[in-house]
Amino acid sequence: MQSSGMSSILLIVLMVALMYFFMIRPQQKQQKKHQSMMSQLKPGDHVVTIGRLHGVVAEIDQQKRTVTLDCEGVYLVFDLGAIQRVEAQATEAPTSATDAEAEAEPTAKADAEQSAEPEEAAPAEKASEDK
Repeated sequence: MQSSGMSSILLIVLMVALMYFFMIRPQQKQQKKHQSMMSQLKPGDHVVTIGRLHGVVAEIDQQKRTVTLDCEGVYLVFDLGAIQRVEAQATEAPTSATDAEAEAEPTAKADAEQSAEPEEAAPAEKASEDK
């Protein structure tokens, strides 16, 4: 009799441990991941709500725990918990004029090279026509 009571207790403990590792622990990991995502959320991010609404974050109010989404010109306010996932992080524009010039410089050089090629080809054609 003692043996069957001990095995019942062992079986219950085993079931609780399995339930923890297969149900509770993964849910806790998912909640931590979601909290991390919410803490990194910033205006300009493309997000999807739990209702499958796609929009761009316009404003975040940490005090009220709300987020304002721009959905093609319509501004909607949601609880932060309504954000299911972030589709794309906002890319930051160049912060200074030197960064903007550095990005524009390779394009300017390529344009100058392309415009120089037809001018060089034109004198060669004229020389062959003169002969």
